[in-house]
Amino acid sequence: MHICMDWRAVKFDWNKARAFLVTAEEGSLSAAARALGMSQPTLGRQVDGLEQELGIVLFQRVGRGLTLTPSGLDLLEHVRDMGQAAGRVSLAALGQSQAIAGTICISASETYATVLLPPIIAKLRLLEPGIRVEIVVSNQASDLRRREADIAIRSFRPTEPDLIAKKIGNAEARLYATPAYIAKLGHPTKPYDLRHADFINLDHSGMMMKGLNTLGLGLTEANFPLMTESYLVMWELVREGAAIGILDAFIGDADPTVRRVLADLEPLTFPMWLVAHRELATSRRIRMVYDFLAEELKRN
Repeated sequence: MHICMDWRAVKFDWNKARAFLVTAEEGSLSAAARALGMSQPTLGRQVDGLEQELGIVLFQRVGRGLTLTPSGLDLLEHVRDMGQAAGRVSLAALGQSQAIAGTICISASETYATVLLPPIIAKLRLLEPGIRVEIVVSNQASDLRRREADIAIRSFRPTEPDLIAKKIGNAEARLYATPAYIAKLGHPTKPYDLRHADFINLDHSGMMMKGLNTLGLGLTEANFPLMTESYLVMWELVREGAAIGILDAFIGDADPTVRRVLADLEPLTFPMWLVAHRELATSRRIRMVYDFLAEELKRN
């Protein structure tokens, strides 16, 4: 039996519901506006419009943030289901597209987006000028299931069953510093010689120190007086002679202003994976770019 829906009873549009959903998940209008790529006033009008159409108050202001009202909480799960359904529709439609021309979004870390991708994207544009490319630069994994990107370059294999992945190879991370800083350390030759050196930390979890200590460096928190989550900032600090940093050897070895610290030290290795949503495998454009990236990244 087919149940007919009274479409006249639906009093709001998806754009306003999406504005409400993203605002609820981000916690503020400003953060939601950035996530959706629109101005804060426009987003605010959409949320206000939804409240007026439904006749309920969705948010209460708390300081600079927003808190859901009981009515907003009741509505949130329903709208979240709508968002997931909209994402599935978008993925299915894109997956059926056989056109090469169009937009593709690629997610990569700062270093890969800055160094590896530009020559590859330039080559892609010469090959297929009808493809418009958006590059999302983030050191955090983009959520491909929510269409934050079409293709991602990651250092880990995804576990989600609806994602496809191809291992490009293994990257080697090595220690770098300026020749002057290496001389200041007395030209160290053994891992333990670095026990009094300064390093630039890249995370608050202690994983970097733990990884380096597996190589016999014997470091403590005192060895990390500098902290940044930006690889580009870290690299500039290394180039200025502030401390020792760690970076993909393909990138570090190409910089004439720095040298390897303990050139014979065993590198830290990590994989490089190319990831896309499984439904995008039937999109001619996504498949073409995916295969192109895989081939070009293997050459680097």
